Amino acid sequence: MFNSIRGTVTAKNSDSVYIDSGAIEWDISASRRSIAALGPVGSETRVFTWLYHREDQMRIFGFADLEERSLFLDLQKVEGIGPKQAMKILSGISATEFEAALELADLNRLTAVPGLGMKTAQKIVLALKGKLSYAREKDEEPEGVHEDLVTALVDMGFDRKRSREVVDTLNDELLAAIEGVKAEEREREIFRRAIVLLTDRKGR
Repeated sequence: MFNSIRGTVTAKNSDSVYIDSGAIEWDISASRRSIAALGPVGSETRVFTWLYHREDQMRIFGFADLEERSLFLDLQKVEGIGPKQAMKILSGISATEFEAALELADLNRLTAVPGLGMKTAQKIVLALKGKLSYAREKDEEPEGVHEDLVTALVDMGFDRKRSREVVDTLNDELLAAIEGVKAEEREREIFRRAIVLLTDRKGR
């Protein structure tokens, strides 16, 4: 139905965040980690969404990034885990930690998540080890034409996903303005502009 909502954070509590998108203020269930990552009250943000719809209720679940949403959906493939339980699990462990614990079959780490018992942890490992949707998407994602520039930006401390987005944007939108320049000089220009844009975003 819809992929994400952009707007202003108007309020937060322990398990939900309110986003004003202009004509509508959305009440969105989210993990504690996403609630913290979506920024303080008054800030502009984007939340990825998933709509839970049954005859007797409707609820929007929100996520600070696509990886957490994908993991939320994967968790519901496990017998006995519904949306509320999946969200509680995500409040107690990051997506990266979860993926590592899953691949190592680290039941101790999984059962350290509040409300996650040994039987459920075992079910999760059996159902999801080696089968996480987001992990497959990352493996299948082709590298960009300027992956060396992206890696250099990451080495400077910038986020990889954001660096790739900025480099791709510059490649698409700015190359025409410097057409005819040698490839090496063109890459240097993209790199220089990417640093400026990323530094500006990081400082906001």
